[in-house]
Amino acid sequence: MKDFKEWSKELFGRKLTVQYGKVAKQSSGSAWVQFGDSVVLATANISDRVIEGVDFVPLTVEYQEKFYAAGKIPGGFIKREGKPSESAILSARLIDRPIRPLFPKYLRNDVQLIVTVLSVDSDTPPDVTGIIASSLALNFSKIPFTGIVAGVRVGYVDGKFIVFPTEEQLKNSRLDIVVAGSKDAITMVEGEAKEILEEEMVQALLVAHDAIKEIISFEEEILKDISVKKMEIEEPKPKEELIQKLESLILEQELKERLLTKEKLERSARLKEYKEEVISKIFEEFDVDEEEKATQEMLLKEYFDEKAKSLMRKIIVTEGLRADGRKPEDIRPIICEVGILPRTHGSALFTRGETQSLGIVTLGAPMEEQIVDTIMEEGTKRFILHYNFPPFSVGEVKPLRGPGRREIGHGHLAERALKAVAPAEDDFPYVIRVVSEILESNGSSSMATVCSGSLALMDAGVPIKTHVAGVAMGLIVEDGKAIVLTDIQGLEDHWGDMDFKVTGTKDGITAFQMDCKIAGVGEELLKKALEQARIARMKILDIMFKTIEKPRESLSPYAPLIANIEVDPIKVGEIIGPGGKVIKSIVKEFGVEISIDDTTGKVSIYGKDQKKVNDAIEYIKTLTREIEVGDVFEGKITRIEPYGLFVELMPGKIGLAHSSKLGSDSKEFRKKYKIGDQIKVVVVNIDNSGRIQLGKAE
Repeated sequence: MKDFKEWSKELFGRKLTVQYGKVAKQSSGSAWVQFGDSVVLATANISDRVIEGVDFVPLTVEYQEKFYAAGKIPGGFIKREGKPSESAILSARLIDRPIRPLFPKYLRNDVQLIVTVLSVDSDTPPDVTGIIASSLALNFSKIPFTGIVAGVRVGYVDGKFIVFPTEEQLKNSRLDIVVAGSKDAITMVEGEAKEILEEEMVQALLVAHDAIKEIISFEEEILKDISVKKMEIEEPKPKEELIQKLESLILEQELKERLLTKEKLERSARLKEYKEEVISKIFEEFDVDEEEKATQEMLLKEYFDEKAKSLMRKIIVTEGLRADGRKPEDIRPIICEVGILPRTHGSALFTRGETQSLGIVTLGAPMEEQIVDTIMEEGTKRFILHYNFPPFSVGEVKPLRGPGRREIGHGHLAERALKAVAPAEDDFPYVIRVVSEILESNGSSSMATVCSGSLALMDAGVPIKTHVAGVAMGLIVEDGKAIVLTDIQGLEDHWGDMDFKVTGTKDGITAFQMDCKIAGVGEELLKKALEQARIARMKILDIMFKTIEKPRESLSPYAPLIANIEVDPIKVGEIIGPGGKVIKSIVKEFGVEISIDDTTGKVSIYGKDQKKVNDAIEYIKTLTREIEVGDVFEGKITRIEPYGLFVELMPGKIGLAHSSKLGSDSKEFRKKYKIGDQIKVVVVNIDNSGRIQLGKAE
């Protein structure tokens, strides 16, 4: 291992160690990184072949969770890792977002980055370590990659910001965000908060960026020791004479008129029509070889799009006018409706401009909790949000598949936003599932999901403490001017410089996500953007509160009924019975489902009929009550002996009524009673062995 190198540095109370040239040496670039006791291996490779006909960087980021890293064996029948879990997909997105803008935009070779988790330290989650490892692996490789990035996690405990908080500190933290960036700027933020103020969020980002710069300084020291020849990729350009002709054919006023078409689909159609019109004229005039024509046509289309992008940004900066006619701070028209689906437990339709989310709430029993089994977490989850983005929402035809990374990422953000106001299990014992069906989309569909979800939760009667709303913000930096855009649509997201989403209540922020395409977003601009987002959020919340002010007083008649009772944990066995015989009989007799926590003695009864649920509760209470001298029971005779009757007071509890206590001799009472008869008895004594002696009650 003649090329082996190792570097170490103490950072934020942990040791960060990087190894190069020891493992995965056939990869173009690889980095073995240990931070605390978390170890990840990042490998980066690029294909030699250019992919024809694509207009994006074909980058794939994979995040592999290995259960052995946490000393665990995968659950289920097949004891090996399968498809990526949702947490692995979210981690892959965390790594993808800060590195993607740093590749040449004209790169068309397949690039694959694989981050493999080899060891897990719960106090130093490996997803953030993966950002550092990925930056190094790409810089160690021949892949064209222009930049150094790092990531940190930030918490906020007792008024102090903590970089890389421990697992215990996060339990008491008002903030949990992952921030990534370069030495010059923050480029990605993802996380949740417990209604923190905008000023506190800005301070958290500044603390994070200082920490990022410290890690990047260490990366720079490492890269000074490594000399790598980067792969040369020629930027494809259209022929000069074709460009000149395209410039002469594009009329700015005509392009502007088409850009300012209010409706999304009409605008897209008019821009496409104009693009094809001018490009076809070029090929009518110039004789281009058929083999080269497809490439030149694609390059001219890209050039046309850049012209349209530049003009749109110019109009926003110089005229303060957006494609749909709004001013920078304007929100699109909003319509809120609740209770639109008759049989669901709660529903709401939130429409903002050309973006529409149908939110549906389903309430379930405790046994319907989602089982969570990842390398970092094991347990259950009772608040779940799923986001669906069908192709018809944007007028496209595509095969229906399972949820993609985008759907999982958007759903996770909305879930974090609403989780902050969800009731505690003790106050509301239901499992809560929120589903957002995106019916129409022109930007900000994840934020529409937050709004429809909040409305639907109140419609369902879930006692959330207040409404949560979300808004997507954008940024245009042009000619030294910076314009913050409120409630961005798809075009502004695609051609803008920043996309950040803020969700919260009237009291503060509950979730935050940001992706930045430029350097130099400073403190003042962040403050301005967050304040503009706060003002917009308040306007949206006002509309939502006017639609439904508070959770409904009662649940839907179609919602399940759940009741909880507490019993002595010692008595749990009496409810279950030998081989589960007793609990099975309760379930069958009352038509309910029962879940029991044998450590706390909490018993949850779930059913559709209120009377049957109540009867089951009373039965269990009777079953587990302490029998005392003087208690009177209407019992069933189970056995008759010459010396007395054995009477079942409750399932599993049998006492003896001696003949002397029945006021009859043995011949008399044996004629008078038979097995199965009901008899009213009183407890006259309980001996040291727990044997119950009965007498006839008056």
